Amino acid sequence: MKMWSGRFRQPLDPEFEHWQRSFDFDRRLLRYELAASGAHARALKDAGVLSADELISILQGLEQIGDRAASEPAFLDDGEAEDVHHFVEKQLAVLIGDAGYKLHSGRSRNEQIATDLRLFVRATIDHLRHDLAELCGAVIDRAEQTGDAAMPAYTHLQKAEPVLIAHWLLAYVEMFWRDADRLADCRKRLNLCPLGSGAVAGATLALDRGFIAETLGFDGPTANSIDATSDRDFVLEFANVLSLLALHLSRWAEEMILFSSQEYGFLGLPEAYSTGSSAMPQKKNPDLLELVRGKCGRILGNATALMVTVKGLPLAYNKDLQETQEPLFDSATTLLQMLPLVTGWMKSVEFHLERMNQAAQSGFMNAWAAATYLVQRGVPSRLAHERIGKAVQICLERNCELQDLPLHELQSLSPAFSQDFYESLKLASVLAMHDVPGGTAPARVRHATSAARKRIESLREEVHAHEAHAHA
Repeated sequence: MKMWSGRFRQPLDPEFEHWQRSFDFDRRLLRYELAASGAHARALKDAGVLSADELISILQGLEQIGDRAASEPAFLDDGEAEDVHHFVEKQLAVLIGDAGYKLHSGRSRNEQIATDLRLFVRATIDHLRHDLAELCGAVIDRAEQTGDAAMPAYTHLQKAEPVLIAHWLLAYVEMFWRDADRLADCRKRLNLCPLGSGAVAGATLALDRGFIAETLGFDGPTANSIDATSDRDFVLEFANVLSLLALHLSRWAEEMILFSSQEYGFLGLPEAYSTGSSAMPQKKNPDLLELVRGKCGRILGNATALMVTVKGLPLAYNKDLQETQEPLFDSATTLLQMLPLVTGWMKSVEFHLERMNQAAQSGFMNAWAAATYLVQRGVPSRLAHERIGKAVQICLERNCELQDLPLHELQSLSPAFSQDFYESLKLASVLAMHDVPGGTAPARVRHATSAARKRIESLREEVHAHEAHAHA
């Protein structure tokens, strides 16, 4: 039985009927549909629509549907179900008879899908934040393992200054931390319950919306039935947060690809996440990294597709909103699969510390430190910059580094140079000079590492609290 067929005389065109069905993809919302239906059933009992026996039958039937779906994948191969809502009603009627049809009293599929999607996005946010905590934890572990080893930092993809390898790795922790924070912010805004909104004007029964919201772990009911049934802002916001996360992962992948090349040689690709060439026996290719970079393009595209789908829709619900589900599911699935693999890669990668440390000591990366030396001795900054620039030019002509120039020649450029200048050019001195919060001085990086670990532990505790509340 269709959920809407009473006023129709003609059957649907068979091709259209198959084409407009959403059960092939919205079946993944089944657990949320069952939870929301259980909360609605309890509210119907309190409103006097269901008897105690009918409530028990419905709740037991919903539990049986969930158990069977979990144990029998073929159970979900239903060629008649229009969507997940129809599937549950249909199966419930088979299990408990006409009492199953009472479950839809006072509600609409418009509010059901809005609720299911909020529950799905909320659960996915908690899962992603857990995975981000694991990834950040792995990066912090690797940062600590590198000790005081250094590497070149780049601007414009040109050598700029030396930094601790740990400082470089912690830059990614900052990115991923912001992603986790944005997900938490999105979660706050979506955590309101549409159930009780009806099709557009509100439920026709005296349902306790506060009770329903509390039962499902929402902070409260939505404020406006028109908005609640048509709002997909939380989907758009979630998709755009995922786009930023994907962007950060893509930048990470690109840098790791560069640094694993023979020209850089900063890291060795873990074989468990690489493949070879069918033609060239010597090759080890960064497949995980390249797929991360490639799949992130899909996530960006999904966010755009969602915005375009919604931009011209009048209030309230329109069938177009069905098209927001597949991009949402695709982006969520892509990142849920990707993050544990990225974490595994980070745990396995080999950093060539000696090569990185050596690369941090050539290419005039101590030039700003040299200019700072003059500034600390009273030379105006702009003039100090010019003097060191001239010294660099001399070195380029002679194919040497600043520390190779004799003192008398340096003093011809500025009398402020003294013998202690050479000590200031050493790697340890250059690193120590950046002794500000957020800088790469070793003591600052150790403090930043400890602070980052505390933040990640706090994130883990928050996620665990949400998970415990969801299962309560």
